[in-house]
Amino acid sequence: MPMTEQATGVPHPHPRPRGGAPSSSTVEKDVTGAQSLIRSLEEVGADTVFGIPGGCILPAYDPLMDSSRVRHVLVRHEQGAGHAATGYAQATGKVGVCMATSGPGATNLVTPIADAHMDSVPLVAITGQVASRAIGTDAFQEADICGITMPITKHNFLVTDADEIPRTIAEAFHIAASGRPGPVLVDIAKDALQAKTTFTWPAPVELPGYRPVTKPHAKQIREAAKLISQARRPVLYVGGGVLKARATAELRVLAELTGAPVTTTLMALGAFPDSHPLHVGMPGMHGSVTAVTALQKADLIIALGARFDDRVTGKLDSFAPFAKVVHADIDPAEIGKNRTADVPIVGDAREVIADLIVAVQAEHEEGRAGDYRDWWTSLNRWRDTYPLGYDLPEDGSLSPQQVIQRIGELAPDGTVYTAGVGQHQMWASHFIRYEKPGTWLNSGGAGTMGYAVPAAMGAKAGLPGSTVWAIDGDGCFQMTNQELATCALNNIPIKVAIINNGALGMVRQWQTLFYNQRYSHTALHSGTVPTDGAAASQGTRVPDFVKLSEAMGCVGLRCENPEQLDAVIEKANSINDRPVVVDFIVHEDAMVWPMVAAGTSNDEVMAARGVRPDFGDGEDD
Repeated sequence: MPMTEQATGVPHPHPRPRGGAPSSSTVEKDVTGAQSLIRSLEEVGADTVFGIPGGCILPAYDPLMDSSRVRHVLVRHEQGAGHAATGYAQATGKVGVCMATSGPGATNLVTPIADAHMDSVPLVAITGQVASRAIGTDAFQEADICGITMPITKHNFLVTDADEIPRTIAEAFHIAASGRPGPVLVDIAKDALQAKTTFTWPAPVELPGYRPVTKPHAKQIREAAKLISQARRPVLYVGGGVLKARATAELRVLAELTGAPVTTTLMALGAFPDSHPLHVGMPGMHGSVTAVTALQKADLIIALGARFDDRVTGKLDSFAPFAKVVHADIDPAEIGKNRTADVPIVGDAREVIADLIVAVQAEHEEGRAGDYRDWWTSLNRWRDTYPLGYDLPEDGSLSPQQVIQRIGELAPDGTVYTAGVGQHQMWASHFIRYEKPGTWLNSGGAGTMGYAVPAAMGAKAGLPGSTVWAIDGDGCFQMTNQELATCALNNIPIKVAIINNGALGMVRQWQTLFYNQRYSHTALHSGTVPTDGAAASQGTRVPDFVKLSEAMGCVGLRCENPEQLDAVIEKANSINDRPVVVDFIVHEDAMVWPMVAAGTSNDEVMAARGVRPDFGDGEDD
């Protein structure tokens, strides 16, 4: 029985992604392949494309200029185009689109394509290719982008016939958005873009051999419901697949029906309200003590759209040693890949959870309901004893955790947050409250530095009415900050918080803990820099992020002490006609806790430096 959003009262803000559905049966004769490409993008519903023109893709840019339905955003680097398309897709639920030319233009998309692949983001990347007769000759700016991206795309196409362009675009969007979402590459030879053709939008896409299973098997659902009613220490382990399936309303119903604790992974923050009493936090290497320990001590794990990745499990052979596993995923390749499933369920998370609700209700009607009171006694004790927190620096400088927490507290309701990768990403996951789906965007699987600014640009382009904050580190920011110029020139007023500790923070933390404080090449401000008296009095700021931001058409602000914090954040929130960048100068020695050291068991979780939780005896029985 499908659960309706109206019935649960927790609607998802975005529609489910779609691709390949024709809006009309249109035939246009005597058009070029390039015109056919732009018409195909219009028909499939693409409204925003991020890209940069170049020789082989240039034929497509001429008809793009005439399109009133497709907006093109000229980025400053193809990596920015790819991450912007990903941010757009994650924020809106639509397929993101990026475009580049052949050779280096296409290869610059490899990182964001790999990023989208790891995080199951629906993305279509369109690249130009050298003329078909020149393919394989090492022609100028030739690269086998289909071969290069084969391991990191859901599918890819090489198009050498202009007649094939509409069908290929329809299929690409359908594949990207259906089943387990992911990136699809369409590489089009220049002569196919220049050739004459007849544009005919295809009938609804039917791909032999591509039939993602969405409806779960009833027997497996019943078995899962029985295990839930029999368990004493169950945990709902929720992954990003629940967000992709638009199943957050159903998830809440299931959680409240069972009374089981809920953990949401880094990719699933916002799928279940942080403030809900059943939510015990984020699991993983830097997860909350309660969430990490709940999985370790559980006797049943119900994994929904999660993949048991190494950052969650720690040392795999010691992960959740007492737990049976119900593993539901739309991708059958994920089930049993890392952890054997006692009850495997292949299906769309929304349909799986809806059917589980009915099956659990049937168990309750038969008088079989789980008794988790002792379990919650333990969970609440851990939650009270080891809450997330931080110490303020003794020298009175800014705490990075405090900065991020206040950004979250002062931001308008419904603000979307993007994050780079490293310490600031973990602090943003801990100290901002995520109550709604689609408000937390980050690079989880690939851990791509430089993601935050272009992803925020894409999110803001897709949701112009929403406030978008990029929480970035000074290392990540220096990889893709050129896209601030794109934002300024295209009326995309994002807000950027640079958590500036002068170092590659997470790597420095590891050097502190595991390399005897030998800080090899992690200080971003070190080196010989000629300074006059004024520069020396301010410390070495290379680059000066305020001046850099102003040079790119943004408002640049700086905050150096706690007394300025609220006023600076409120000023940033009040400026909505231009991008705003705030350089927060924070203490360099702040660390991310809790922590499970890489390659160790989750049983060795540290609540803080030198603080190992004491769970008492007999709790594993």
